[in-house]
Amino acid sequence: MAYKEDMSTRQGPVHVATTRRTYRGKTYCTHLLRRTYREDGKVKNETVGNLSHLPEPVIELIRRALRGEALVNPADGFEIVASRAHGDAAAVLAAIRRLGLRELFGARRSREADLVIGMIAARVLAPHTKLATTRWWQTRTLAADLGVADATEDELYAAMDWLLARQGAIEKKLAARHLEHGALALYDLSSSYFEGSHCPLAKIGYSRDGKRNKPQVNYGLLTDRRGCPVAVSVYPGNVGDAKTLMPQVMKLRTEFGLDEVVLVGDRGMIGQAHIDTLRETAGLSWITALKSGQIRSLVSPEALQLDLFDERNLFELTHPDYPGERLIACRNPALAELRAHKRAALLAATEAELAKVQAMVEHGRLAGAAKIGVRIGRVLNKYKVAKHFVLAIEDAHFTWQRNAAAIEAEAALDGLYVIRTAVPAETMAAPQVVRHYKGLAEVERAFRSLKTVDLKIRPIHHRLETRVRAHILLCMLAYYVEWHLREAWRELLFADEDQAAKLARDPVAPARRSPAAEHKVRRRTLEDGTPVHSLRTLLDELATQVRNTCRTVGAAERPAFELTTLASPTQRRAMELVEALSP
Repeated sequence: MAYKEDMSTRQGPVHVATTRRTYRGKTYCTHLLRRTYREDGKVKNETVGNLSHLPEPVIELIRRALRGEALVNPADGFEIVASRAHGDAAAVLAAIRRLGLRELFGARRSREADLVIGMIAARVLAPHTKLATTRWWQTRTLAADLGVADATEDELYAAMDWLLARQGAIEKKLAARHLEHGALALYDLSSSYFEGSHCPLAKIGYSRDGKRNKPQVNYGLLTDRRGCPVAVSVYPGNVGDAKTLMPQVMKLRTEFGLDEVVLVGDRGMIGQAHIDTLRETAGLSWITALKSGQIRSLVSPEALQLDLFDERNLFELTHPDYPGERLIACRNPALAELRAHKRAALLAATEAELAKVQAMVEHGRLAGAAKIGVRIGRVLNKYKVAKHFVLAIEDAHFTWQRNAAAIEAEAALDGLYVIRTAVPAETMAAPQVVRHYKGLAEVERAFRSLKTVDLKIRPIHHRLETRVRAHILLCMLAYYVEWHLREAWRELLFADEDQAAKLARDPVAPARRSPAAEHKVRRRTLEDGTPVHSLRTLLDELATQVRNTCRTVGAAERPAFELTTLASPTQRRAMELVEALSP
């Protein structure tokens, strides 16, 4: 047994003596309060009390007091005069710096660039109106770190005009980063509604927000194959999807200087007329899908043989109606089951409504073929399954029955879709073509984030056309930052980190998480026991790291100093991942 006494605290007649004993590999520590005195010329010690039960910080305070130090309560000596959330703003600004967003605006630093960066960061963290933004960022260290704490609403609007004038140059630099010759570019169109009716872009058209007869604006998003945004274009709200495609083709060719590119768009975006034009443009190819009517025309023993799906869910074919193209037929059993279930539910709901109309006719509450027809039309328009019913309408009689042949013909195509492309097989195999077409889901995710989940592009309140365009450009740049943050923070989020396994999976089968991602979802904790986050909850946790402005009590004339709370393990790891970002 080893025994050792710590003599370092013997600095007066009363002191704390610490002894440590090691017995059978375990160390025992004892803290004793002792008094030193002299008797008959000899120095002796008297134990006054045993302090071993006290916490180490308290024992250290006793030591310091016995040494003669004046102990002061920090609350009596210092006061916190301001406390601002810091961690979330610091992470977003670090991402903006690592992604080189400032360099997109020009070589020189300017007040306008600082204001734009502040608006981009604010849009990622807490999307508000421009006036509310000037209030909100005072609660963060964001405005102070950028030097824009005194900015007014009018200055933000002027900075938006400054940004819009540089849109072309910004998009060219983004295209140079993310699009190369022969690369894939994904394109889709969406819309957002207006509050007001004075903007020239505000037109009534097909609303994807479910806001019928409400003015809206359309905007098309161009991304790389991963869904990283590159460019955004704004159109009046009554412009159809197909009319916006060729301007994107011209942008890829003339503005971005891409001689070879594969454009991916959905069946409503890239139609036959556009394909005929694209054929005449050297270096441009496409990936899209056939519409349901076109698929029906293929179903025959000579063209699309449905029994081939008994052995596989994907095969290639050619057809004289599509010269020089590859057709890739896919069948998703899960999607087929879902559509069959939905059709059965719609048919049952329609029959229930038709039975009510029939009862009205039988009881004389509804008479006349015209009136009965109008009432039936309302039912059929509600559920959109009129083609599946055969109706018999008379002045005082009404019957119906299901059209079994129509239902059977539609059921045969459940879960079936056909992708068309002119990309040669030696350049891109069929499974790759399917994956790239399904990559349009990444653009849909971008629209969801832009419109509702995170950046809240809608509703749009601006009156001037230029401000609307600048607002949407600002939101696109904010999504550019958010997209990279999601990629960097995959290990901390409910996200699949195994991207290689994703590419190895069957492209037709429903998307599934990897085992590691499933494990995260089930446990809701990481391997170190910390919680798994969504992007929003991770930003909220980062915001708990604050910067305090402190000063000496009663000395307002003395300069204040700042203290930032220590980062938690999750906050430290999040910042490490951001600092490793590259554009």
